[in-house]
Amino acid sequence: MSLYCGIACRRKSFWCYRLLSTYVTKTRYLFELKEDDDACKRAQQTGAFYLFHSLAPLVQKSEHQYQAPQYSLLGLKPLGFGIQELERLLAKFGQDTQRIEDSVLIGCSEQHEAWFALDLGLSSSSSINASLQKPEMETELKGSFTELRKAVFQLNTKDASLLSTAQALLRWHDAHQFCSRSGQPTKKNMAGSKRVCPSNKIIYYPQMAPVVITLVSDGTRCLLARQSSFPKGMYSALAGFCDIGESLEEAVRREVAEEVGLEVERLQYSASQHWPFPNSSLMIACHATVKSGQTEIQVNLRELEAAGWFSHDEVATALRRSNPYPQQQNGTFWLPPKLAIAHQLIKEWVEKPACSTLPA
Repeated sequence: MSLYCGIACRRKSFWCYRLLSTYVTKTRYLFELKEDDDACKRAQQTGAFYLFHSLAPLVQKSEHQYQAPQYSLLGLKPLGFGIQELERLLAKFGQDTQRIEDSVLIGCSEQHEAWFALDLGLSSSSSINASLQKPEMETELKGSFTELRKAVFQLNTKDASLLSTAQALLRWHDAHQFCSRSGQPTKKNMAGSKRVCPSNKIIYYPQMAPVVITLVSDGTRCLLARQSSFPKGMYSALAGFCDIGESLEEAVRREVAEEVGLEVERLQYSASQHWPFPNSSLMIACHATVKSGQTEIQVNLRELEAAGWFSHDEVATALRRSNPYPQQQNGTFWLPPKLAIAHQLIKEWVEKPACSTLPA
């Protein structure tokens, strides 16, 4: 009986293993690295590092695009900024290799090569000489530390996602080095998935602020608005932070009422996106329609610079513009770049205007 059970268990394990997808095995591997400091430290030995300086990622300019330094694989060994290269770099600039412990885990390849991010310009608990000199580092690394807000729309999707995740985690750790209850220094785990206060054992986890972004329609037109901080000529969907105690639906209705004085009748969830600016937000995109006959906009000038109704043809024309930063001429306007979820929300409406008339 025991032999049979052993065979059955082995067969079950075999089939369970065969049925696990690449996504599941990769996700479980990342979970292991987050929970096991020793496993994470071992992963650093064969991993690749994305470098930052004061939250600006190291990128290289290629024609009209930015690229994060590429990491190739020979077996499971990365080329580029592997740990040996990083240790050499830190030693050259008079830094202890213990600084590598300030890195955060940001993902892994399908072959389980772990990816980490390390900021060489932020102060930290593990380094006395907090900041390495930026110009010397750029010369050595043959790249430039560029503000992510400037580079993000000129990165490919993979690099944009990884660098956004990395910056958000690095910023969070920089801002949570002390316990809000005891005032004592907190300690990050090896992966950077949490911080713990040694004095009272309180665990702090990285967080995102929920933001609703809503494209309002009256059935034939959509409502676009701009803030004074937007680049000249850019219009987008309405957006605002969720208040404590609100549901998604309540937040959408309140934001639309606050910003343009309209009452939402129906809404439909579209998609979500992590957004690193200004301090890591979860953008929750929705389509909404307003009550028939109640389309007069009353702009809240404390929130917006302008808002207006735009026809299907006007918005479709704006989407077709190849230059994402056109010179504004004769009242023309432009829309957020393709990477932004606002662009996808507007594109959905243009391709299927009826999508915003469905009930919640």
